[in-house]
Amino acid sequence: MSEIAYAESITNLPMIDIPLPGVRGWLSQGPDHQIVFFDIEPIGEIPPHSHGEQSGIVIEGQMELTIAGEMRRYGPGDAYHIPAGAVHSASFLTHVRVMDFFADVARYQVKQA
Repeated sequence: MSEIAYAESITNLPMIDIPLPGVRGWLSQGPDHQIVFFDIEPIGEIPPHSHGEQSGIVIEGQMELTIAGEMRRYGPGDAYHIPAGAVHSASFLTHVRVMDFFADVARYQVKQA
């Protein structure tokens, strides 16, 4: 169970449409970017993929990111940057909360009710 809860001002944001069981996200949409507040159960690995630039910070939990072949473990307060087009994967072995900035304005869509 999580020790940190997102504020209601965040959980009142639109949820993203993401087809991964155990992953939820709330979207703050800007004209040229997205910020997503993720809540991720210990789902294991997200396979290698790439997209536009992404930067984030871990709020809670432990995760491993492999960016361009280099693996590193991240915990609360750790920040990361994934350059546009860099192949990366992630592993979530504990409950994790992260806040991610995406330079891609259409990275995620709003979940329809």
